Amino acid sequence: VQLQASGGGLVQAGGSLRLSCAASGGSFSSYVMGWFRQAPGKEREFVAGILRIGSTYYAGSVKGRFAISKDNAENTVSLQMNSLKPEDTAVYYCAASRVLYDTRLPTDFGSWGPGTQVTVSS
Repeated sequence: VQLQASGGGLVQAGGSLRLSCAASGGSFSSYVMGWFRQAPGKEREFVAGILRIGSTYYAGSVKGRFAISKDNAENTVSLQMNSLKPEDTAVYYCAASRVLYDTRLPTDFGSWGPGTQVTVSS
């Protein structure tokens, strides 16, 4: 499956952004979808995931502020980010996995989009 994320940008602390990821070339509904992020000088980290049945799971740092959702008819997955903080600044990546559980490991995700920059100013 091929992935393309969009919706990044510059926002002030406390603001909101919505990221979208369009999937093509695969059976979208059969994948676990996830969002990861990578800040300069840091490792890529898990942000949010959504299972095939629609259950969601989050990193502790974003729980209660971010919400992941998907539309199987449109082959899209979105990440609504609210109450953004400067530490949320990173390149955000959409990813797809064929595992059958709520994985948070980047190595479990076999398909990745090119990433979109999110910058939160203080």
